[in-house]
Amino acid sequence: MDNGATKTVAARDGRTLAYLEVGDPKGPLVLHNHGGPSSRLEARLFAKAALKNRLRLVCVDRPGIGQSSRQKARTYAGWADDLTTIADALGYSTFGVTGWSEGGPWALAAAAYIDPLRLRHVSSIAGGSYGTFGDNWAADQLSKADAMGGTLALRFKPGFRLMYAVLGLTAKRFRKAYLDQLRKAVSDYDRQILLRPEVETAFADTSAECFAHGSDGLVRDSELLYRRWAFDVTKIERPVHMWQGTDDRLVAASINKTVADRMPGAVWHSVEGAGHFVAVGAADDVFAIAAKELS
Repeated sequence: MDNGATKTVAARDGRTLAYLEVGDPKGPLVLHNHGGPSSRLEARLFAKAALKNRLRLVCVDRPGIGQSSRQKARTYAGWADDLTTIADALGYSTFGVTGWSEGGPWALAAAAYIDPLRLRHVSSIAGGSYGTFGDNWAADQLSKADAMGGTLALRFKPGFRLMYAVLGLTAKRFRKAYLDQLRKAVSDYDRQILLRPEVETAFADTSAECFAHGSDGLVRDSELLYRRWAFDVTKIERPVHMWQGTDDRLVAASINKTVADRMPGAVWHSVEGAGHFVAVGAADDVFAIAAKELS
C-alpha cells in the first residue's frame, strides 16, 4: 500500500518539493496537506483508506519541513502554486486537496486560489483555523499550548522558536515521552486510535521527520496559521468539506464551526464523540466523498 520511496518535484523557482504517495497509482489524485509537527510520511496513516477508495494520495512536505527545500517568503498563494505544480508534474488536469490539523488552512487556501475547474474536491479535517478572521482570533478557544504558541508567534518570536526547538528534540530523540505527552492532551477516542501499533509508529515517524532539518520550517508554517490569513473564507463559494470531531481537545469544534458558518461553500461534517484523530478514524468516509467528487 505504501507505494515506495520519497520522490521529488521541482517547484517553479527551482526548490525541491518532496512527497510520498499511497493508494492506487492509477486513481484520481488527492494532494494531502500534513499537520504539524508532521510531514509527507503522514500519508501512511491513510494508505488503507486511499486504496479502498481507489485514490492516488500524495502527501507533500511543505517548505523547510522533511525533505522539501526552504522558502524565504511563505504565502498561501505560493503554496497553492506548488500544489498545481505537483499535479502538473504527475500528469493530472484535475485533482482534489485534503488537509488535517495544521494542514487544514492550506487546503482552504487551495480552495481560495485554485480554479474550481481544476480543483474538484477540498476537505479540511480538524483544521488549525487560527488566523481566519484576524491575528489569533480564536485564542480564547485554543488549548493552553496552542494559545501560548499563538501569543509567542505574534509577540515574541524567540520564545516561539525555542518552543518548537524543544518539541523537535522530543519528537526526534524521546519518542516515548513525545507520545505520552500527546496521549495526555487528547480524548479517549484519540487514545484508542493511538493504541493501534501501526498508527503509533506512523505518527511518531511523521512527527520526527518534520524536524529533519531543524524546526525553522514548522515555525514559519505555524506563524502563518496564527496571523490574519491573506485570503477571505467568506468569499469561498465552491464546496468545501469541513470535518470535525465533537470531542477534539486540540482544536475546539467551535473554531471550525464558526469558519464553516461564515464560508458559503462549507459542507459541515460533525463526527459525534470523535477527537482530533477524526482524520484517521473517519478516513474511509472522508476519502469516499473525495473519490465520488473526483470520479
